[in-house]
Amino acid sequence: MKILYYDCFSGISGDMNLGAMIDLGISKAFLTRELGKLKLKGWKIVAESDQRHGINGTKVTVKLTGHVHEHRHLSDIEKIIDGSELHEKTKELSKKILMKVAQAEALVHGIPVEKVHFHEVGAMDSIIDIVGAAICFNALKVDEVHVSPVELGGGFVKCEHGTLPVPAPATAEIVKGMSVKTGGVNFEATTPTGAAILAALGTKFGPTAGFKVIKTGYGVGHKENPDVPNLLRVFLGESKEENSGHNALLLECNIDDMNPEFYEYISEKLFNAGASDVYITNIIMKKGRPGNVLNVICESGVEDILKEIIFNESTSAGIRCFPFRKDTLVRKFEVVSTIYGNVTVKRSYFKGCQVSVKPEYEDCRKIALEKGIPVKEVYNNIMGLIVMK
Repeated sequence: MKILYYDCFSGISGDMNLGAMIDLGISKAFLTRELGKLKLKGWKIVAESDQRHGINGTKVTVKLTGHVHEHRHLSDIEKIIDGSELHEKTKELSKKILMKVAQAEALVHGIPVEKVHFHEVGAMDSIIDIVGAAICFNALKVDEVHVSPVELGGGFVKCEHGTLPVPAPATAEIVKGMSVKTGGVNFEATTPTGAAILAALGTKFGPTAGFKVIKTGYGVGHKENPDVPNLLRVFLGESKEENSGHNALLLECNIDDMNPEFYEYISEKLFNAGASDVYITNIIMKKGRPGNVLNVICESGVEDILKEIIFNESTSAGIRCFPFRKDTLVRKFEVVSTIYGNVTVKRSYFKGCQVSVKPEYEDCRKIALEKGIPVKEVYNNIMGLIVMK
């Protein structure tokens, strides 16, 4: 199983993440080419070798070369992403990261998500940081993302709304459920964009089980600190066991008095907040009343924010929480050439042997809509071309 481990001993920002990804082996040319699919003008990426405390890494700067729209709403940025030629997986992950920031800003300012007025995240460099993070993650094709305790920093930070304490209010909301620490450095170590990247990608937070390190990358920050180097360290590794077994959590609650139309909205919020799975089971409750069990599977570290969503968005008055062991197959993704063009295929392995293979549904769905043919026809034709390994 392939693992990406974020060692955030000096926090994380969007540009530090891009630097770490390039230092890990993602080609700058590839990243720039993919970002070009956004069809946005007025920017360029500068990646250069730099050092902090004698440790060499890659420092990334997004330089603006033309007029920039400083203010955008969530829908404006989503339209840019949806209208691009990026892969569907990259689009979805980009919007998931963006939504983490939007939800935090909405909560901090007491307004609906669609009314959030992006200033810093709406700026060009933040869009590049967010979409670039999604591009790099999908290119690495890892199975899990582990996150160390995250250094938030200390002191104060200046922003559009004035001088605010570190962590910034939006960052404080996004890191709910994560293992964090403060005061290691006297500046804003973790930005809202950096926190959102961890929240969207992370599958395990806090101390991680042992794994074999394959490669290490360093993203150099733009701060100088005499005590702690301003670096983001990432490890690309492999777990010792081929099949993935780890502890997870099941949250569940009985509901019999809620409008069933609300379940879709609640499920979407839970998935965006880090739930691994959300499903509903029909039951008969006391006095013969029909009801539902809302079931949420998640990794340890994100349960608090998920509970908050359930209590705020549903009519549930109580939540049961059960720890359990979760064993999953090793999954590997590859792009194959088909009669419809390139399609992403997922292969699953148990003890090193392939046990299943199938094309990604979203790719099949997109082809079916474009060609005007049944999705089952697309699926079956692609399955006929896939060679079992």
